[in-house]
Amino acid sequence: MASTEVLEVPNTEVKVKIQRFGGYLAGMVMPNIPAFLAWGVITAVFIPTGWYPDERLAALVGPMVMVLLPVLIGYTGGRMVHGQRGAVVGAVATIGIVVGSTAPMFFGAMIVGPLAAYLLKRVDSLTGGRIRPGFEMLVTNFTAGIVGGAMALAGVVGIGPIMRTVTNAVGAGVQELVNHQALPVAAVLIEPAKVLFLNNAINHGVLGPLGAAESAVTGKSILFMLETNPGPGFGILLAYLLFGPRMLRPSVPAAMAIQFLGGIHEIYFPYVLMKPRMILAAIAGGAAGIATFIATDAGLVATPSPGSVFAYLAETPRGGLFGVFAGVLIAAAVSFAVGSTLLGFGRLKEDEPS
Repeated sequence: MASTEVLEVPNTEVKVKIQRFGGYLAGMVMPNIPAFLAWGVITAVFIPTGWYPDERLAALVGPMVMVLLPVLIGYTGGRMVHGQRGAVVGAVATIGIVVGSTAPMFFGAMIVGPLAAYLLKRVDSLTGGRIRPGFEMLVTNFTAGIVGGAMALAGVVGIGPIMRTVTNAVGAGVQELVNHQALPVAAVLIEPAKVLFLNNAINHGVLGPLGAAESAVTGKSILFMLETNPGPGFGILLAYLLFGPRMLRPSVPAAMAIQFLGGIHEIYFPYVLMKPRMILAAIAGGAAGIATFIATDAGLVATPSPGSVFAYLAETPRGGLFGVFAGVLIAAAVSFAVGSTLLGFGRLKEDEPS
């Protein structure tokens, strides 16, 4: 009995730490959900494949996803660590990884924003009480500027390239699974990478080019659907709507519309980060969807961009609707079933660790 208790305690501590880490990541994103919704609506409506294409208005999409959203995340993360001063240096540091990368740096912002704020907090603790009267504002402004600027430079020359290396490694792993025809297993890499905001890099950097080559020969490719399937995310959001914490439920319907109809998958990532165990629902749904696509010989003619149900309809070859939408619906059903179970069908305490 004693040995069992010894084993259970560390396990519980690990759960609490994972839950706390996921909650911290989600805490950087959730306050900025309105900005994600604004970007999602503009993207879904005005890009060339949107509902009402408009080149002038679609020009908002790039700067918002590449600059505005990462900076907001870095700002929020810095504020969580060291108040307003931390928020400012977090935003400055985030600009460095924005410039140092060609992909949206949401996850990078979650790292450098709090890190820059922590470094400033340490500097403030060293200088506190040692500044001569009359020089406080001068010193505090310069220390914040130096820390923020140094972190921005580090982002351009160091952190940005590291994030690209991580992205390339995940992409290489997915390609290896594709080469060995172990596509359902690819969900184990794709779904966690997605919720860390590496989705566009995987889709457009790896799966898109491979799918285009296959589609040129066969007229369709399943590779276009591995990352873009809206089913897993919809199932997770539905589970949150019915069984998630009550304080979150009012925000879910809008997220469901943006995710499933607009194809902006980033909107559900914070919900997974908030309770990291929900990644199991995403993996199960993704694998079930891929297995269904394989069983029904489904495929799309091009990358659905964004990954909405309407884009799937537009890119489905003649006679292929059944397989494509069966994969989407089964993925949604499986992720909903697993997610609902992980949420305890609403019976878990909201502060229960993952």
